[in-house]
Amino acid sequence: MSTVGIDATARNDLLDRGYSRRQIGQVAALLGAAASITAFKPAFAQSQAARAVAGAVQIGANECWTGPFPVAAEAAAKVVAQGNRYDPGDLRGQFIKTVAQVEGVAEDRILPWPGSGDPLVRSVIAFCSPEKGLVTPDPTFESAWRAAAWLKAPVAKVPMTPGKGADVKAMLAANPAAGLYYIVSPNNPTGTVTPLADLAWLAANKPADSVLLIDEAYLHFSEAPSAIALAKDRKDVIVMRTFSKMFGMAGMRLGLTFADPALHKAMMRYDGYQVTGTLPVTALACGTAAYTAADAIKARRAQMIGVREETFAHLAKRGIAYHPGSEANMFMLDWKTRPAKEMQAKLLAEKVQIGRSWEIWPTVSRVTVGSSEEMDKFKIALDKVLMA
Repeated sequence: MSTVGIDATARNDLLDRGYSRRQIGQVAALLGAAASITAFKPAFAQSQAARAVAGAVQIGANECWTGPFPVAAEAAAKVVAQGNRYDPGDLRGQFIKTVAQVEGVAEDRILPWPGSGDPLVRSVIAFCSPEKGLVTPDPTFESAWRAAAWLKAPVAKVPMTPGKGADVKAMLAANPAAGLYYIVSPNNPTGTVTPLADLAWLAANKPADSVLLIDEAYLHFSEAPSAIALAKDRKDVIVMRTFSKMFGMAGMRLGLTFADPALHKAMMRYDGYQVTGTLPVTALACGTAAYTAADAIKARRAQMIGVREETFAHLAKRGIAYHPGSEANMFMLDWKTRPAKEMQAKLLAEKVQIGRSWEIWPTVSRVTVGSSEEMDKFKIALDKVLMA
């Protein structure tokens, strides 16, 4: 298997950490596939929920119900005319500077990415190995599991309690010598928040040579505090963000990580800085304009919460169970005695695409909170399916 793009120093690092030469080839495959995940079926097969069905309500992939903020869309449209240039006006530098100012973080601790899939996979490669495992809550976003399994790194999944965040003490107990502890907060798929105090406890008590990765893809939908303060001061914590959710930029591919420069260097040592250094100028311009739109962020959050609560009221009125505690644009609907996959298919027949289920809860489906109109259609379809 080819290891093109991984230099001798990086190959030796992987060998020293217990990877076989075949697995080094798999590392190269993962890195090549991270930017084009649909082409890498063994580890990154996309959920059907993310593929639009013509005429259906799309509330299965946690996408925002609308596009970028108007000011951000205008910035992206404006830069299209300069698309003949690789870097018109240092847009990447402007993006980093803007994020640094908003978050109060040094610029050298910020790295932009084409979404968050690539840095997530890189974190597994950089900090896990056949000898150093991965620990996550269960359920959670599965890409880290798939990458670790592909590389034969041990995976420990710690069950979550419905309505609660990650059990950090149980995570540490599950593997006290792991290479990477991964927590999404608010969690995907439950929407529940892991308290900042719990994240700080895990950072303080985990092995000194391991890394804590906190994925804040949905943080802007919540009013919970960010864990960026941990990444600002520590050398073993990464905080990851994406513009695919609140900012309505899923198709534009933009994300970022906050971490000590040495951690970023470790993530990049296998194939250089090609990925982070060649981002679409439209995404950079859009993201820069969106990041300072505090009033628009607040208004969009309030809009989502209002629609989510209306949906919960409908479920309660119909006696339909759902897990409490979501602070994101999703929730877990519990069918109790009916398989989640079966119910997903029934709703799809009514032109409503809901999300997938996880093995730990086979009767529970993830549902994205869409627009008010989309959720009205969901309610109608739901009532029809349940009365059938």
